[in-house]
Amino acid sequence: MSKIIIGRYIPGDSLVYKMDPRGKLLITILFILAIFLANNPITYAIITLFCFLAIIATGLKARVFLNGVKPLIGLIFFTSLLQLFFMTGGKVFWHWWIFSISSYGIVNAIYIFVRFTLIILISTVMTVTTMPLEIADAMEWLLKPLKVVKVPVDKIALVISIALRFVPTLFDETLKIMNAQRSRGADFNDGGLIKRAKAIAPILIPLFIHSLETAIDLSTAMESRGYRGSEGRTKYRVLNWSKYDLISLAYFVLLVGLLLIFRTH
Repeated sequence: MSKIIIGRYIPGDSLVYKMDPRGKLLITILFILAIFLANNPITYAIITLFCFLAIIATGLKARVFLNGVKPLIGLIFFTSLLQLFFMTGGKVFWHWWIFSISSYGIVNAIYIFVRFTLIILISTVMTVTTMPLEIADAMEWLLKPLKVVKVPVDKIALVISIALRFVPTLFDETLKIMNAQRSRGADFNDGGLIKRAKAIAPILIPLFIHSLETAIDLSTAMESRGYRGSEGRTKYRVLNWSKYDLISLAYFVLLVGLLLIFRTH
């Protein structure tokens, strides 16, 4: 759990770090939507290549992104297996009761696996190269049109940035509690599913208490600094678009163009 990457900012000075956080957030969202345009091996190969180029552009080691995928690999496999055993169509290789393995199911299982992996990887690129406060500013900018209908955009952006910031903190605290329980003889890997669930139960109460204490401390700190949302608030960091954002947008337009050209209709 100490290797959880989501929400952790890793300092760097590559091209991706120099981008405006608004550009990074916008391209990340559009990239995730573009993944769903891929529907054949060529388009999946193109979008996978572009994702790896984005990873290389961060200048970070590959294990950073592998650690971003590891916590969710079980969920990805499970979703892929559902596609494998329940999707029908094409040539049937095996069938029993409600389960079957067909050529259509195999292809869809592979596509689902690649799709979820790419979504996690590109999201990791965003979170490790952008500070939580920058993400909050970018979210506030992206949601700004909703202010017309009285949506509290600044509060939503703040909640999202705090959530991103405290995800790794929560996992670290969970690891500390688990290690403390292990030192008292607890075993979280022995026995069946029910026994493991019972072993995890003693972790939940101290973790819940710690989360409440952290939330109270954070709210007290914000109140002591006079935080009142966007009311009378100015920006310390002024966001500016740069040439790197234009390069990235051109990179994304090229990606969408290639996907539309090679997409099966």
